[in-house]
Amino acid sequence: MNKKPVIVYGASGYTGRLICEFLREYQIPFIAAGRNRAKIEEAMAKVPGIETADYEIQTVAHNVESLTNFFSGAKVVCNTVGPFSRFGSTVVEACLAAQCHYLDTTGEQAWMMEMRDIYSDSFAEKGLVLAPSTSYMHAVGNIAAEFCLEDSTIDSINAACIPTGVPTVGSTQTVMDMCRNKQHWLENNHLVEIQDPMAHGHEVTVPGFNATIMALPWGGGSLPLWYANDVRVHTATSLTGFTNRPLMRAVMDIAANYNSNIKDLPLEEQEAQLDAIAASITPSMPPRENRNIHRLVDRVYGTGPKSQVCCTILGHSAYIQTGLVQAFIAKTLIGKGPNNVGFQSPCKVVGHRELYGALEGFGFCSMKLETI
Repeated sequence: MNKKPVIVYGASGYTGRLICEFLREYQIPFIAAGRNRAKIEEAMAKVPGIETADYEIQTVAHNVESLTNFFSGAKVVCNTVGPFSRFGSTVVEACLAAQCHYLDTTGEQAWMMEMRDIYSDSFAEKGLVLAPSTSYMHAVGNIAAEFCLEDSTIDSINAACIPTGVPTVGSTQTVMDMCRNKQHWLENNHLVEIQDPMAHGHEVTVPGFNATIMALPWGGGSLPLWYANDVRVHTATSLTGFTNRPLMRAVMDIAANYNSNIKDLPLEEQEAQLDAIAASITPSMPPRENRNIHRLVDRVYGTGPKSQVCCTILGHSAYIQTGLVQAFIAKTLIGKGPNNVGFQSPCKVVGHRELYGALEGFGFCSMKLETI
């Protein structure tokens, strides 16, 4: 029996469910997978139109051998099981062994660097994609950066992601994990550690807001890693600022508490305390996003010696966009294959105009590109 081409691993979660929703939209057969069948069934029951989807539910143990056997025969694995620094490496290793393209939603820069260094060449040798951060928070900034880079005189990228909303439990755990790791920006062709990245906020001016928005490096972001070996770019920085200022202050307070009271504890105790803090911020799965409330602004400045370009993308519904981004890239990988292989950004895998076209086509965003 032929294996369905896409496996959504972590399908019982908020983001996994949304990926399944858009795989159904694209009429792509998929397996909704995880460890708890009852939770997956509950999640699938909430997917609009699920009765018309070609899918099945399966459970699998979280170890390399079991996942390798389970993934074998599929083409793409969409992994949403985080924090990825704890659970992601097992899935990446299994995807390589099973010869599947790998997509995930992480923003954990230190873990991404580790996966790049260990696995990128091996994935490339097999013609496979290793594409962490295939999600709204990173992919849309990637799109905006690539539009700026259509001007060949641009060599530096300065990005800001400004979402409105509340992170899911999984996303909040990822935020907690970034307190423990070094964060980097790309400066003059070198990944440079950001000093005290969580100690103070950056006040960012944002289109549509009279007051400034407080932003943080948010782990350093994915853009510095994606452009670290891109000959077009020597400098790339990114900031993220939720429009909920108390949330941003809370993240800074958590980082200060970690440095003062948690960082010297044994690793397991650190994780337990950070997980408890994450659960207190997001105690349950948030409701589905509302396009009239959960609005988004992504702005990237591209600069060169004598030129400046600004790309602004306005949108809504960050998590729902992530579902579409994952499904569209999976669809492309199944159909025509990737533009580039190994460790890659979403835009390098499928093309920035193509990815933007998918988001715009579903009514999620609009773009303005200006020469300054």
